Parts: sequence; structure tokens; C-alpha cells
Amino acid sequence: MTLRSLPLFFTVGLLSACTVGPDFHGAPDVAPKTLAAGQLPHADHIAPSAPAVAQWWRTLGDTQLDALIDQALHNSPDIATAQARLKQSRASLSGARADGMPKVTADAAMLKLRSPDTSALGGSGGGGGRGPLSLYLAGFDASWEVDLFGGTRRAVEAAQAEADASQAQLADAQVQLAAEVVQTYTDLRDQQARLALVEASVDIETQALDLTQQRRNRGVASQLQLEQVLTQAENTQAQRLPLQASIVESLDQLGLLCGLEPGELDNRLATAKALPAIPASVPLADPAAILKARPDIRIAERKLASSNAQIGEKTADWFPKLSLMGDLSFSASDPGHLARKDNGTWLIMPRLTWNALDFGRVAASIKGAEAGHDEALAQYKSTVLGALRDADVALARYGHQRQNVVLLRSVESSAVRAADLTRQRYRAGTASTLDWLDAERTRYQAQESRISGDAELLKDFASLHKALGLGWVL
Repeated sequence: MTLRSLPLFFTVGLLSACTVGPDFHGAPDVAPKTLAAGQLPHADHIAPSAPAVAQWWRTLGDTQLDALIDQALHNSPDIATAQARLKQSRASLSGARADGMPKVTADAAMLKLRSPDTSALGGSGGGGGRGPLSLYLAGFDASWEVDLFGGTRRAVEAAQAEADASQAQLADAQVQLAAEVVQTYTDLRDQQARLALVEASVDIETQALDLTQQRRNRGVASQLQLEQVLTQAENTQAQRLPLQASIVESLDQLGLLCGLEPGELDNRLATAKALPAIPASVPLADPAAILKARPDIRIAERKLASSNAQIGEKTADWFPKLSLMGDLSFSASDPGHLARKDNGTWLIMPRLTWNALDFGRVAASIKGAEAGHDEALAQYKSTVLGALRDADVALARYGHQRQNVVLLRSVESSAVRAADLTRQRYRAGTASTLDWLDAERTRYQAQESRISGDAELLKDFASLHKALGLGWVL
């Protein structure tokens, strides 16, 4: 490098540090009152001192459920799709970074030439052609577009933001999948418990039918009483088939979530099992802070950063582009002489181009990028507000359902005691068959409501963690 070239390279270095377009300083504050307070409106039943639990389902203490979620996170096609998209975005980021580096190509060739015979044209020469002659060529071409105004750097910035968004999309897929497995597993255990309750009720009503038939034969009970008992027994039996069909559906849905074929989980989950026990308090230290890390909010924030960088990438097209090109080649009639200094040729050429008259094409692309940024900003605000709504609704539902379950269990206890007393009175002859059946019907309904209430509470527990964006492990 000569002293004369120093100003040129110094100027290029200064210009390459310039980056046009707006810098991204983070997403704007949305709902500052809620997020700044660090507490959501209906989070009064959340344990404030407990740490956040990423794999929240393990607090339920159900090993079968833990195994199903682990299998789903490893085998689910939805997770595989999100992982493939993450690989694509990272490959695009590598490509964007490579665009800022010089491009070097190498080539080699070998030519053989024989001159034509010109003696037949009346030449004065001795006649006959020359050759064949051999020529060996080898060379390197290099080019580099100097990123004077940061267009390439903005492209890398946008690609990095898109890669981060893809990583958050994978986390979001894990959140959705874990919650869906818990809810489907809850449906299965709920259906199995209610089917067992139907079976128990059928046994009791069959005994009542036998006793009523005996009393009818002795003339103590009427035909109407017998028909009433028979009708209730048949109605209870009719509930078996829908529950059995629902169990098959839940098993197949779990298989799909785990990436398995229909029927593969039938033997594994065929035995009825009680619903998992929900912890006394939800272990979340700061719901508002956890909510800020919700994957879909991170996706929207990264999309916003990407759209901001794209404005700068398009703005750089306003300005001139400087390219440095060079060529180094060697030629010789003998391949062993290619490396000789006298056989080499080199060329260095700086090239400056500027699309001075484009009839508004660059301006249109910048306006399009700005409109895309406005859309991403609106989408970010919508995502944050929607996440706050989801979390607040989930907290409210979970809190109310906990209270509802307490009431349902109290109703169940009363109904069971009433049914036991009525059965004793019936056997003693002081209560009618209809009194007994009515008490059994009330007991059955109370137990079914309590089972459904427990299942709904567990699903609300899963919905709460899903709304807060917990359950992702990268």
C-alpha cells in the first residue's frame, strides 16, 4: 500500500461505519400501568415468593403425564416444523452475513491450438500448419461491495431479528403443546372417572330394579314404580357409549400430540387413574414480569425490530455503491512455468455506481418498508394487549373455579350422606323406591359435577400457564 492510497482507504473506512435508517431502541411501552405494577388484577391467589417453574406440569406429580409431555416435545410434528423453520432462519442469517464479505472465484483452463495450413493460398511460406500449441491459464477474481451506508448491516440486523423470532416461535409451539397435552390428558381421566361412576350407578340401579321386581311380584310395588326404576337404569346405561367414544377420541388425540399412530397409547393409558392433584398455590413469583417473556410477545418484538432494520436496508439504496474488484491471472505454455512472476497479470478496479434516476422505485420501497413497520408495531401492541387479556381471564377463571370446586365437594358430601340414609330407610321399609332412586340420582349428579369441576380446574391451571407463556425449553 502506498502513501497516496492511505486517504482513499481511510475515507472508505469512515464511510463504511455509516448506517442509514432508524436505529431500534426497543418496543414501545404497552399497558404501562399493568406491567409497571408487577401484578395483574386477578392475581391475588398467586404465591408471591415462589419462583417461576418452566416445566410447570411437573408440580402435578403425575409421572405418566410427565412422560407424555416429554414424548410430545420430542416427537410432535408441530415441534419438528418449528425446528425446521428455525434452521431456515439461521441459514438466512448466515447468508446475510456472508453477503458482506468479499467474493473470490478461482478458475483454471488448458487450451490446445493448431494454426491452419496456409500453403494452398499461395503464400511464400514453406506450407503446413503449426502446432499444436498448448496454453495453460490460472487465475483468481475477487470482488467486494463496500457497505458504505450500512445496507448490508441492516440486512444482517433484520435477519438476526427474524432468527430470534423463529426461536421464539419454537418456544411458543412448546408452550401450546404442553398445555394441550395436559388438557387432553385431563379430558381422558375425566371421561374414565365418569365412566366408572356410571358403572357404579348402573350396579346400584340394577339392584334397585331387582328389588322392585321382587316387590312387584309380591304385589307390594306397582307396575308404574317398576317402569320408573327401569327407565332410570336404562338412562344411566345409555351414558356409557358416548363416554367410551370420547375416551377413544382423547387417546387418539394424545397419540397425535405425541407423534404416535392411533391406538398406540390404548394399553398404556387404559387403566383409569385419578386426576393429578393441583398444588395449593400457583408457584409464580411475578406474573407481569413472566408475561413480558411470553413467546408470542417476543415474536412480535423481534418482528418489529426486523421491520425497523428493513427501512434502513431500503434507505441505503438511495446512495452510491462502491465495489472493489481485482483479478490475478497467470498464463504459460508449460504448466510448470505458471508461477513465474513474468507470466502473471493483475488488475485492481474500484467501481462507483449510483442509481441517480429510478423514477421513484427506491422511494416506493422505503414507503413499503415503513408501512411494514407500522403494521409490525400495531401487531406488537395487539399481541401485548391480547396477552394481558388472556392472562387476566385465565387468572380470574382459575380463582373462581377453585372456589367452585370447594362448593361442589361440599354438595357431593351432602348428597352421598343423603343417599346413604335414604338407602337405609328403604331397606327398613320407611322410604319408597322412588325416594331411594331420587337420592341416588342426586348423588350421581353431585359426584359427576365434582369430577367435571376438578377436571375443569386442572384445565384452567394449564390455561393459566399457557397464558403466561410458560412451558418452553430450548
